[in-house]
Amino acid sequence: MDITMLEENANKLVTPGRGILAADESTGTMSSRLQGVGVEPTEEARRSYRANLFAAPGCESAVSGVILYDETIRQMMDDGIAIPDYLLAKDILPGIKVDTGAYLLANHSGEKITEGLDGLRSRCMEYFNMGARFAKWRAVITIADGIPSQACISANAHALARYSAICQEQGLVPIIEPEVLMEGSHDAARCYSVTADILTATFAACKDQGVHIPGALLKPNMIIAGTDCTEQISREEVAQLTLKCLRENVPQNLPGIVFLSGGQSDEDATAHLNLMNSMDENPPWQLSYSYGRALQAAALQTWATGTPEDSQNAFSHRAKMNSLARSGDWDITLEN
Repeated sequence: MDITMLEENANKLVTPGRGILAADESTGTMSSRLQGVGVEPTEEARRSYRANLFAAPGCESAVSGVILYDETIRQMMDDGIAIPDYLLAKDILPGIKVDTGAYLLANHSGEKITEGLDGLRSRCMEYFNMGARFAKWRAVITIADGIPSQACISANAHALARYSAICQEQGLVPIIEPEVLMEGSHDAARCYSVTADILTATFAACKDQGVHIPGALLKPNMIIAGTDCTEQISREEVAQLTLKCLRENVPQNLPGIVFLSGGQSDEDATAHLNLMNSMDENPPWQLSYSYGRALQAAALQTWATGTPEDSQNAFSHRAKMNSLARSGDWDITLEN
């Protein structure tokens, strides 16, 4: 384990003013999104759309890293340069999704376990040699009657820790993503409780597996009531509760927290991050973003209906808004 390299890259990913673009949608998910905007979901369409995003002029001022999918890390830019090489030349670290998906957890109805540990060491070795410097593994936690179970929490926490240890052994900074889903009728207090449980279990498992926390990052959900809950909380309450939950359950020697957007609107994702960074809380970690839809939704729609430059402008705008949120300098008036 090269501790120095891991720490340097982890800190680079959360450099002030910059965040991570999550462009690691699976082939199926990306194809569905292309179809949703009226584009035939071919391999070339997926490559062309993503390459156009990566080529957005000046995006490196707001983007420190890009999470890629296996298909994408093997593709080329329009000029024939390998995508990882192109990103590195722009001072953007290439990352890679290494889990193989979430599947039904045996004997536990309605719950899932993320798979992909088999063969992970060799995959990480290959990805590092291709230019990747960090990785992502997503656990999926559903809130409903009687769930999540302790079995679901412990199984996913163990998998996240094993993944993290293997990644670090192979030189990749692990992004640890235990996502408590927004779908459901649960209130914010229930989201808080479940998030605290999975965070506590995950970092306990990481300790058992010897994970070097200063060379890792956390990608958590924010504390938000379920989408079907009738009692939604304010943006200020989301920020306050999220910070409180993280302070109580996340090691202080972690370099940074890169939030997932998780189905929030573009503006909500930016506003919540902005509030957390503008509150006088002085958190021990950098508070940043690792957004997918919240950075790409407008860019994808514009790519389908406008010019490549229009799509780049839409992406650059959202990246700039979230860059400002890193320092608490975003304002709603900047959205017009």
